[in-house]
Amino acid sequence: MDALSDLLRRSRTSDADVRQLIQRPPWSMTFDEAPPLTVFAALGGPAVLRLDDRPDVAPADLAAGDIALVTQTRRHTISDDLGTAPQVVIRAGHKQLLGASEHHAGLVTTLAPRTYGDGLPGATTVLRGTYEPQGDAGRRLLSTLPPVARIPANPRTGAALDLLSAEAALDEPGQDAVLHRMLDLILVLALREGCAHSGLERPTWYRALSDSAVGAALERIHTEPAHRWTVAELAASAGMSRAAFAARFAELVGQPPLAYLTDWRMTLAADLLRDGSGTTVAAAARAVGYQDAFAFSVAFKRVKGVSPSRWGRETATSAH
Repeated sequence: MDALSDLLRRSRTSDADVRQLIQRPPWSMTFDEAPPLTVFAALGGPAVLRLDDRPDVAPADLAAGDIALVTQTRRHTISDDLGTAPQVVIRAGHKQLLGASEHHAGLVTTLAPRTYGDGLPGATTVLRGTYEPQGDAGRRLLSTLPPVARIPANPRTGAALDLLSAEAALDEPGQDAVLHRMLDLILVLALREGCAHSGLERPTWYRALSDSAVGAALERIHTEPAHRWTVAELAASAGMSRAAFAARFAELVGQPPLAYLTDWRMTLAADLLRDGSGTTVAAAARAVGYQDAFAFSVAFKRVKGVSPSRWGRETATSAH
């Protein structure tokens, strides 16, 4: 399994949410207590996005078909124009209306399931999908993204957005599962496009995926993280000498092979210990390839700064 697929799979949550607004200007919506990752897309018209709690981040202008991935903010506003005052604040799924009623009537009118607005000719459709990436895998995913990543319109994401917009207005059996998977698809397409063509700073491991030898080694590590990998074994499978492989891996990934392997194993172990299933330190150690719980504990503390037993207690407490 490649590194991006594995990271997305392990950070995935079951409570992704999709909503859309179909509204003529002027319109403006503020989202308070926002989740860690939000996906916005503007269809049929422009929009502008600002992070209200990040004045250091410039507003992002979205043309029709553009996507914005939003992180590192708890409060942001999307509108037709920066000069349009917010008409509604949404917090924990509840709408607080602002100003005179004639200014926000369309924003609260239900057109279809998960769909609001006036739905009139000339309206812009704004899609919003939210994620709560889980655990240390989720943290690693979010750490690769800037506060706002804008991905310009392109044919592949455009087709997916059109389909997501149509599906968001339906209410059929399995609809939540369909929407979740479609939102996953758009997130992956946006990350691909952003890293390949749109100036999004690529994580070191993402750059390595395009290298046949190092990309294959990363795939082996993510497919079998508990295997007792050695640099010599990974180098041999890549058809390279040990020294040449180690140097190339470190150059592209930013870490030596076994350091990357250890960090990824500790990410997996951290999520096992926090998931509430009562996983013991010894069980977590075995799951990520350590037969010796003491050696595992030493490695875990070196990477995470605390012992695995303390990590399990503290993260279980914070989760409740």
